[in-house]
Amino acid sequence: MPLKFAANISMLFQEIPSLVGRFKAAKDAGFKYVECTFPYAEGSEELGDACKEAGLEHVLINNWPGKMEKGELGLAALPDRVQDFRMQLELSIEYANCLNCKRMHIMAGRTSRYNKEEMEKTYLDNLKFAAERLQKEGIMCLIEPLNSRITAPNYFLNNLQTAVDYIKKINNPNLKLQFDLFHAQIISGDLCANLKKFLPYIGHIQIAQVPDRGEPDLQGEINYKYIFQLLQDIGYEGYIGCEYKPRTTTIEGLKWLEETGVSLS
Repeated sequence: MPLKFAANISMLFQEIPSLVGRFKAAKDAGFKYVECTFPYAEGSEELGDACKEAGLEHVLINNWPGKMEKGELGLAALPDRVQDFRMQLELSIEYANCLNCKRMHIMAGRTSRYNKEEMEKTYLDNLKFAAERLQKEGIMCLIEPLNSRITAPNYFLNNLQTAVDYIKKINNPNLKLQFDLFHAQIISGDLCANLKKFLPYIGHIQIAQVPDRGEPDLQGEINYKYIFQLLQDIGYEGYIGCEYKPRTTTIEGLKWLEETGVSLS
């Protein structure tokens, strides 16, 4: 079965200034699926119409992250922001429904001024709430460990095994792991063993090269030709988000498909 690659239109096609315009660009480049990080600067209905007009399936958004200009990167683990988290989850659901998007990454937040045990309790309570609330909408709830060494300093969820332990503890089939190979390589490496080990818990995968977060080609630490074959061999049937930063233009960078022996069709 061919792998299903989704263009992350927050990071790809930045030659076009708006997300609305990037749907058509993704379609013209050959993508059938798209995802984005934060769609909240543009209207939900306008985005939904553009996605539908392009004939694309929107497979993932992140929930509302808080005040990123003040360094926030999610609210789910912040003890003093529970009301904000749950209220803004409704906004995220509105966007997901307008896009007919069936997966949402719930962002944890940073640890800089909170007690770890208090954060963990808040996080588990909010994840339980979110998994149940999203289940009512037919939306999969995802959590993703981010590397705190380079990309997201002080991010609360920064370990794959810890994420899976939380999933097991909450024990809701609507809560899954978002496995980003870029972050996973920086966090712990051992990608092939971890993909096999955690496959039953994985609800979405994302890709980028290490260390520059560029195209998932062979010019870095990760052998994506091998990884893509492994994903086929172990029977991964979900989507693979192309969440990388093109080194030149988006279209020029798509040569990674040929280099690694995969296609968008």
